[in-house]
Amino acid sequence: MKAFLALIPAAALLITCAFIWRHEKTGPSLIQLLGAFGVTIVVLTHVAEASRVVTWMRWGEPDSPGHYLDLTSAITGLILLPVGYGLRHLRGNT
Repeated sequence: MKAFLALIPAAALLITCAFIWRHEKTGPSLIQLLGAFGVTIVVLTHVAEASRVVTWMRWGEPDSPGHYLDLTSAITGLILLPVGYGLRHLRGNT
């Protein structure tokens, strides 16, 4: 249930960043959008794990494709989202 509830803010973040990128079309807004996409993928992997879909990804097991998808997406989101926001802020596009 928590994973499904996390979809709401993740989707709102992704949609907001998509609108920002559509309006600005700058590198920092694209970086921010890619970070939001990474965060959304993390939430979707947890939804897939809870729903037991795509079982061949072996969700939740160490050294599984699902684990590495989750880890890579989390790292991408946690780096790119604040970097994109910071660069946009430095340019004065907040």
